[in-house]
Amino acid sequence: MQRFRHNLIGLIGLVLVAGVTITAILAPLIATHDPISQNSQQLLSPMTDGHLLGTDHLGRDIFSRLVYGARYALLIGLGAVGVSAGIGVTLGTLAGYFGGFTDRVVMRLVDIFLGIPILVLAMAISGILGGGLRNVIIAVGIAGWARFARLTRGETVSIKENEYIEAAINTGTSHVKIIVRHVLPNAVGPIVVYGSLYIASAILWSAALSFLGLGAQPPTPVWGAMIGQGRDYLTIAWWIATFPGLAITVTVLGFNFLGDGVRDSIDPRQR
Repeated sequence: MQRFRHNLIGLIGLVLVAGVTITAILAPLIATHDPISQNSQQLLSPMTDGHLLGTDHLGRDIFSRLVYGARYALLIGLGAVGVSAGIGVTLGTLAGYFGGFTDRVVMRLVDIFLGIPILVLAMAISGILGGGLRNVIIAVGIAGWARFARLTRGETVSIKENEYIEAAINTGTSHVKIIVRHVLPNAVGPIVVYGSLYIASAILWSAALSFLGLGAQPPTPVWGAMIGQGRDYLTIAWWIATFPGLAITVTVLGFNFLGDGVRDSIDPRQR
């Protein structure tokens, strides 16, 4: 914590992430309009026409949709990381701890998944599962598990070589207890750091899927879909796509800065 307090980039990231989180929690209090309410009398209204950030092509308030969109961005980011970490950490731990055939099978699967760009893989999975918020989380989560597995496997192999692991094995402690009590607690640091960085990537990839129509379906106020809807009106109503783009940028930078700050704070080489 002392090292993190002196990390300017990490503190900036913490402020940005805290701001997005507070906005998401207090969305009903912050939003000035119903995010899905349409008004045919105020189509493409500018920012000076009773709406803080203007309205879209259906008369919906952009500011309110941005505020509620923060909820979906965090939900998708955290949900995707949960899926990726759940699969990757489990398989990576098993591969690193038991080695042999288990290690070869898991790492060949990792090589296959790492050979496919995450966004392409997420698009394929989302296309199979169909649109919707839950399917986006599953698609982005499955697409990114291999990196968690490779990281966890490396940490597990290093930890397994320690003498206290050998002592636990020699005293008859079960493999499950050794993994839960000794391996995972010592490997959690790098996993948490990478998870915080992956949240930013998950938000960005989910926005890309929504932009392509493979994400949450209308009228859900998702930032990527808002950009996709506003691209046809850039010359006459630039605010429809611009402000969701800025929201994605700020959120992604926040999580990236926070992850970098946490990594630098717990890395012994930085001491």
